[in-house]
Amino acid sequence: MANGTTTSQTDTPDQGTLRIHVESLLNAPVENARIAISYTGEPDSTIEEVLTDANGNTEILTLPTPPVEYSLTPSEIQPYAEYTFRITAPGFEPTSISGAELFSGQLALQNVRLNPSSAGAFDNLVIPAHTLFYEYPPKIAEAEIKPVSETGKIVLSRVVIPEYIVVHDGSPRDSTAQDYYIRYRDYIKNVASSEIYATWPRSTIIANVLAIQSFTLNRVYTEWYRNRQ
Repeated sequence: MANGTTTSQTDTPDQGTLRIHVESLLNAPVENARIAISYTGEPDSTIEEVLTDANGNTEILTLPTPPVEYSLTPSEIQPYAEYTFRITAPGFEPTSISGAELFSGQLALQNVRLNPSSAGAFDNLVIPAHTLFYEYPPKIAEAEIKPVSETGKIVLSRVVIPEYIVVHDGSPRDSTAQDYYIRYRDYIKNVASSEIYATWPRSTIIANVLAIQSFTLNRVYTEWYRNRQ
């Protein structure tokens, strides 16, 4: 699919809801964090400003979105609104998140982790366009048969659903790219949110999530089996 047309801010007759949760690197909620919300592309035009409560949560906000129909049928028009959040809190470095996606009739949950002020750096996070809307380069194919080598990792005696999986942040051939240990359920959730529109029928979403889980567990199993040989 060719790159689509970005939705204009005037083409937002529907509404979605948003809640932001702010916490520290120690997973403690941050109270009274100030969050300025603007349209991505117009970061200096604040449309909402809210504070977090004792649990680190904002109130549930209602914001404009494109029509739900844009996400239910193939279209060249962006089916979601994009928002930017600027978060400040005493004792923490300011953080900016841009490109947050909001769909018609859906509740978006945005988690934010703040660095302590001693970190000395402004954290600017950019959420890339949804994979169903933007045309990304094709994935690099991996060899069907891989060489067996010592990994230094523990190999269990049987296949299990893992609590954590290793995600390689780069192409399969890039040995310099970093590996991250991600909770299995968080990985599935994040992959699903980038490959599925939240407005789709529940049965369609379930089918896609099961496909993602099957692919991931197949990779875990084949790696387990390869390392057992």
